[in-house]
Amino acid sequence: MASDELLLQVAGRSVRVSSAGRVVFPGIGASKGDVARYYAVMGDRLLAAIGDRPTTLERWPRGVLPGMTLGEDGFYQKRLPRGAPDWVDSVAITFPSGRTAREVCPNSPAVAVWAAQFGTITFHPWPVRAADVEHPDEFRLDLDPQPGTDIADAVEVAMAARELLAELGWRCFVKTSGGRGLHLTVRIASNWDFVQVRHAAIGVARELERRLPDLVTSAWWKEERGQRILVDYNQMAKDRTMASAYSIRANPAATVSTPVDWGELDGIDPLAFTMFSVPERLAAADPWAELEDRAFDLTPALDLFQADLDRGLSDLPYPPDYPKMPGEPKRVQPSRARESGSEGGTSPPR
Repeated sequence: MASDELLLQVAGRSVRVSSAGRVVFPGIGASKGDVARYYAVMGDRLLAAIGDRPTTLERWPRGVLPGMTLGEDGFYQKRLPRGAPDWVDSVAITFPSGRTAREVCPNSPAVAVWAAQFGTITFHPWPVRAADVEHPDEFRLDLDPQPGTDIADAVEVAMAARELLAELGWRCFVKTSGGRGLHLTVRIASNWDFVQVRHAAIGVARELERRLPDLVTSAWWKEERGQRILVDYNQMAKDRTMASAYSIRANPAATVSTPVDWGELDGIDPLAFTMFSVPERLAAADPWAELEDRAFDLTPALDLFQADLDRGLSDLPYPPDYPKMPGEPKRVQPSRARESGSEGGTSPPR
């Protein structure tokens, strides 16, 4: 074995990591080997989040270096890489365009280390299981701070969302996004398709917007959001994913999207959760240990969406790369719609 190689033993498998000393996070001096070792140590916790799920790999083959951007130097790998070992499972998925692919479906903690070998930094699992890739079993809320807001604002919205979801009869779990935002997760029964689950997310987002109109927005168009927290309902659209729990994020600090207890949110600093500090949390109880205890009924959130339709509201826009969807309003910026003389209000009543 070359002097700059690692051979890591993970879940009964030997995984080789070449060029292990190559620095991939120069701001903190973290190497490719450090990334691989992190995923070896965190393998069981990570697998709880991505195991048996089609998972998109966010790859940065040359590292996360100053000036690099996603789309240029980093990219999403949505297909099983050529030459993958036979012990790496995959599952067939269908994109909104109708195209199909086989995507990595992790079945062992060793898969994360194997992926780190070719530059994977972040894992983006679909909210479905391999046995049924058309019906999500996970309801996710992405609380995304817009310019002029920060993590403290996201915490306030998260607490309000927790209260709302409890009123629906649900229990939700929270994690840092690895940036300035927060992610909420609820285990749901896999009885509804992506369109229905996205509608449920819109229902919840609009209700939060009514409760906190100065702090929450469900507006898809940036020009309408203002200095508020976006509840990004389109994260529940098919082929949209969020960084998994315990994934490293591709930023200079190598922060980690980290499950936390609700009591930890007061004064939380997302920069404190890095690839070097998060393994220390293994000594404490897993904040998400009870996530699988119960799968909840989506109906109460769908009722919120239907109530908005009854008030005269419509569906909300899909991402621009989607085909036109049934019931979707015109996919045009409000300012452009006004210039052309068309109407396009989609915000909930305040």
